[in-house]
Amino acid sequence: ADIFYRNVRSSGVVPQISAILGPCAGGAVYSPALTDFVLMTEGTSYMFVTGPNVVKTVTHEEVTSEELGGAMTHASKSGVAHFTAPNEIDAIAQLRRLVGYLPSNCEEDPPTLPFTPGDELRPELDTIIPENPNQPYDIREVLNAVIDPGSSMEVHAEFARNMVIGFARVAGRVVGCVANQPATLAGVLDIDASTKAARFVRFCDAFNIPLLVFVDVPGFLPGTDQEWNGIIGHGAKLLYAFSEATVPR
Repeated sequence: ADIFYRNVRSSGVVPQISAILGPCAGGAVYSPALTDFVLMTEGTSYMFVTGPNVVKTVTHEEVTSEELGGAMTHASKSGVAHFTAPNEIDAIAQLRRLVGYLPSNCEEDPPTLPFTPGDELRPELDTIIPENPNQPYDIREVLNAVIDPGSSMEVHAEFARNMVIGFARVAGRVVGCVANQPATLAGVLDIDASTKAARFVRFCDAFNIPLLVFVDVPGFLPGTDQEWNGIIGHGAKLLYAFSEATVPR
């Protein structure tokens, strides 16, 4: 219980990152869930509160550890994992890159890299967005045309793909990118996208990271599934996060 207390007390004070490189089951899963970012290795790590044997006994479902709580399951379905890696070497490389965007604590600014101004014209921005409003496009192309070349690191890339979030740099300074993705579900907001963006916005606000926001959204996803599962409350979290944020945006 002490680790959970420390996780909570450190939330918003120092960035917290969890690397799941093997089995993590039972109550132990709650510590990484309380941290800001979770990375899992593919094929060797899994997380679940109750394992396949318990699931089979209680619900009679046949499921493997990988299907129940593997890296891709949590990266694409539950949203617990923000990053996945094919092996531990790649995992460590990703973690080192992630740390490069973050301050040591909430009292510091994120690290800035040297930047030499050059030709800042972006003619590709004139043609990326199609004239037909019903034609999809990839918002990542817009982001890549605005940020410093090669500076992006997408977060939650496999989860709620109708929303794109991640870190990047503009003129050497770290920014948090939040953008609707017209290439997936026309960029509509649903429960998962709202939760994904809201948590990221609050993290950036806590650690002095300005927000770079691109909005191209037709509205909230309609349907009984969304309404019954609380789109009103989850959508409100996104509104709250942006309204509460004090960083430039």
